Amino acid sequence: MKRLRSALAIATAMSAAGTGVAAEKTVTLAVNGMYCSACPYIVKQSLAKVTGVGNVAVSYEKKTATVTYDDQKTSLAALTAATTQAGYPSQPIN
Repeated sequence: MKRLRSALAIATAMSAAGTGVAAEKTVTLAVNGMYCSACPYIVKQSLAKVTGVGNVAVSYEKKTATVTYDDQKTSLAALTAATTQAGYPSQPIN
C-alpha cells in the first residue's frame, strides 16, 4: 500500500511539474518584403504551420506579425525560419 501511495505521489508531482514548465509566449516580428495584398496571407500560413503556434496576426500596414506560441513546442528561431523560408525574412522587435 505504501508503494502505491508513493508511486501515485511521484506520478502526480511529475505531471504537475511537466505542465508548469511550458509557457505561452507572444512575440512581434518585423517582417521584411511584404509588398502586396497576398503577402500577409503567406506569412500567416507559414507561421501557422509551425507546431506550437496558437495565434497569428499579420499587419500589412505595419509590416509585422504577432505570434502566440508554446515555448516547449517551438522557438523564436523556428518562427523566423518559417517566414524566411516563405520568402519573408523576419526578426523580433525589441
